[in-house]
Amino acid sequence: MNDPHEPRPGNDPQRSVPQYGEYTGGAERTPNGYQKHQAGGWENQYTEPLPRAGEPTQGHYESQGATATQAPDRHKKFSGGAVIAGMLLAGLIGAGAAVGTDALNDNGSGVGSTGNTSPVIVNDTDSVNSTTAATQKASPSVVTISATGNNEQGTGSGVVIDDQGHIVTNTHVVTLDGTASNATIEVQTSDGSVRSAEIVGTDPQSDLAVLKVDPEGLTPAEFADSDQLNVGDTAIAIGAPLGLSGTVTDGIVSTLNRTISVASSAAPDTPVESEESPGGSQDFFFNFPDNGESGSQQAQSSVYLNVIQTDAAINPGNSGGPLIDSEGKVIGINVAIASAAGSSDTAAGSIGVGFSIPSNTAKRVAQEIIDNGTASHGYLGASVSANTESSDGSGQFSSGALVRSVESGSPADEAGLRADDVVTQFNGKRIEDADALTATVRELAAGTEAEMTYIRNGNEETTKVTVSDAAQQG
Repeated sequence: MNDPHEPRPGNDPQRSVPQYGEYTGGAERTPNGYQKHQAGGWENQYTEPLPRAGEPTQGHYESQGATATQAPDRHKKFSGGAVIAGMLLAGLIGAGAAVGTDALNDNGSGVGSTGNTSPVIVNDTDSVNSTTAATQKASPSVVTISATGNNEQGTGSGVVIDDQGHIVTNTHVVTLDGTASNATIEVQTSDGSVRSAEIVGTDPQSDLAVLKVDPEGLTPAEFADSDQLNVGDTAIAIGAPLGLSGTVTDGIVSTLNRTISVASSAAPDTPVESEESPGGSQDFFFNFPDNGESGSQQAQSSVYLNVIQTDAAINPGNSGGPLIDSEGKVIGINVAIASAAGSSDTAAGSIGVGFSIPSNTAKRVAQEIIDNGTASHGYLGASVSANTESSDGSGQFSSGALVRSVESGSPADEAGLRADDVVTQFNGKRIEDADALTATVRELAAGTEAEMTYIRNGNEETTKVTVSDAAQQG
């Protein structure tokens, strides 16, 4: 059996440890280290050894056994945060009994300021597991974001998406829940350096935004195809909850295509096809946390999102950070949690119900922002509500979106949709209520053709519809 501490090309023999991909043994030896895990079949391109306890994280990794490159000295460092004081303050916020769902940025009620980055520490190299390996691969692509404006300050997380210095995060992070249109943004990278960031564009409809920083030394993340996810797949969250950078939690994908609506003061005032109030037929509301200070109380509109639900612990400050799979690939961008602290207070933290924007949606929206400064969203042109009719007349559950009216000349009209039709599927996704239809239409780019299934007079019918641009509706 190969000695895991045997010196390998490009590594320091005094600190050589197992590489990403060999953590269970049985790896195939290559000239550049242990690159292929025989059981899993996936390959490792990061052959720099995992750091021992107390060693700093590396700035980025070169493939094929090169050593880590240090960040330029001209990038300043974050000062240490008041972690103890901040944790105490967070602990003093009272917990309520109601359940709510909130966005995850920290508007100052947690850690007083962002702390130094934390390395991925490995003390026992004989028991490195898949979570450690995946985290080691993805962590260099994760950043902590500080936003300041209108006498408020908030922190969140982000993901490096290309070699040009573009970072995807949440709109509510960079706008401080819609209260700051031109916030000052700084980004702390995985090696601890701090860089000024410019906002390339925001997309409140999806709660996504793109920043740009000096790209030197950054490692772009690898994105997975979120359409290939299964319930039960490994889900790992990386970010800065309460400003604590480099925090890692894991769980599973709890469900897919969960629809949530989030009240947002940053949301544009565009026509909403759902006639339901924020939260739909549920007994709790979806809104951004204000912690008594932010402008979420001014919210006039809602955003409707189809999300990945996970039980990986995510908390305020995780907003905009990645949810990754067991191979270190991004499967989602963390956006909200269900909170037992009330509809507008996340002081109680995670209760095991978190939400992430699927990677395919995040990639599409982010690329449109980079290319055009804005992103498009589909519009159907049908006013709908939850279909609560049931065989027993109880009306306890919704099954489909009941069409109340159709706008003349709209995509819905051209597709033949009529009042009293019940939409049950759209673009391959089951529609359970009005919010689900709005979210599914909105996640498409304008001009996309989709298949729609509906019930009319007890008969199921299917048709094609090409959605228009929601931003052009008045």
